[in-house]
Amino acid sequence: MAAETTPPPGADIRDGNTAAETAGAAHGDHVPAGTTEVAAHGSESGGLPQFKFEHWGGQIVWLFLIFAVLYILLAKVFVPRLRKIQDNRQATIAEAVNQARSVQAEAEAQAKAAQAEIDDARARSRSLAADAKAKAAAELAVSQKAEDDRLQAQMDEAEARIRGLRDQAMSNVRGIAGETAQAMVEKLTGQKVTAAEIDAALTAQGAA
Repeated sequence: MAAETTPPPGADIRDGNTAAETAGAAHGDHVPAGTTEVAAHGSESGGLPQFKFEHWGGQIVWLFLIFAVLYILLAKVFVPRLRKIQDNRQATIAEAVNQARSVQAEAEAQAKAAQAEIDDARARSRSLAADAKAKAAAELAVSQKAEDDRLQAQMDEAEARIRGLRDQAMSNVRGIAGETAQAMVEKLTGQKVTAAEIDAALTAQGAA
């Protein structure tokens, strides 16, 4: 197994390549021409390839291709979808606003109808109350008149009864007075007086 030799730091790679070529030539190996030049060029070049001027043409072509693809995607896919979403959103909002206005108008109409019904009910209740009051007053007047007539009839009956009792009492008093006067005259004068004479005397005294 052959020992590997490491070139010292700072040694030129081209020297190593030349040495490799010499060693290959000595051993009979064929080394392609330009290998050392490519290796030397690769070792000397550095940095990103996109910043090199010779790569700008391809980069510009790819940039236009990517821009065209993105533009087509935006114009044909994303923007129509966004516009459709926005149109749907605006249509939904407009429909919701119209429904809200319709509901508000319906609510206002129902409120006006309810207020009209309330006013009508109040007017009818006032009319019913007035009719009931008038009917009650009429019934009260009729019942009061009937009660007054009944009381007047009772008073007339009572007065007639009182007059009858008075007349009866007066007749009784007159009879008692006649009997008393007859007894007194008979006792004082010793003469017997008849009831007719006493009655005539009392009648004459009442007329006087």
